[in-house]
Amino acid sequence: MSESLKVQPHHVERGAYLYVRQSSMRQVIENVENTKRQYALRSRAIALGWREDQIVVVDSDQGESGASAAWREGFQHLVADVSMGHAGIVMGLEVSRLARNNADWHRLLEICALADTSLLRDVRARRLGVPEPSRCFARRASTSHPGAPAVASRSSSH
Repeated sequence: MSESLKVQPHHVERGAYLYVRQSSMRQVIENVENTKRQYALRSRAIALGWREDQIVVVDSDQGESGASAAWREGFQHLVADVSMGHAGIVMGLEVSRLARNNADWHRLLEICALADTSLLRDVRARRLGVPEPSRCFARRASTSHPGAPAVASRSSSH
């Protein structure tokens, strides 16, 4: 299924969150092209139907490692906004820009699924088999959370 088919009108009614991060200040200074490519995802959001004023760029974690979300205020802000239903899509150039820690990554996937927020996956993530948030959560909810079946059935009805 193509990206444009996964983005539904109700997603475009909410914000497009673009997360930009390099792991160290040295990378910020030396990897200018990578940073430009991350900011260029803005045009991808516009191509998918978002207006310029709907795009929220979260770049306050520049120079911070993705090993943990504990000290990354931008990532924490992103997760909070997704959980409140403000985000229709979360975009990052690479999955590793969002989180290198499995617990942080899975928490983001689960919150995206609960909030019905799309996650733009880069080509490398698709090749690695990173699932869509709703598919990931539906599988986890049906096997691991005793109180989750009502939520899982809601997710699986999409």
